[in-house]
Amino acid sequence: MSFFVWQDGALVLRCLIQPKASRDEITGVQDERLKIRITAPPVDGKANTHLVRYLSGVLDVPRTRIELLNGDTGKRKTLRITGLKTLPGILEPFT
Repeated sequence: MSFFVWQDGALVLRCLIQPKASRDEITGVQDERLKIRITAPPVDGKANTHLVRYLSGVLDVPRTRIELLNGDTGKRKTLRITGLKTLPGILEPFT
């Protein structure tokens, strides 16, 4: 299994989030999940909001096209991203 799957025309990403990092970055794949470090703390949904904002920028999609499917309060999250036709280039090195 991979960290992503195409489902009904959308990209579904399985992620492992490390909050309170020194910088925002995608660092690789761990346990078949895309590991993403973000600077926001895991308090009051700030990490989720920050994650969506970060991914919106690096994947070049509007924030409204990124939906958190599960993992609202945990480090393991699944996100659904609509409006993409191919895997974004920034994710290709991790496949």
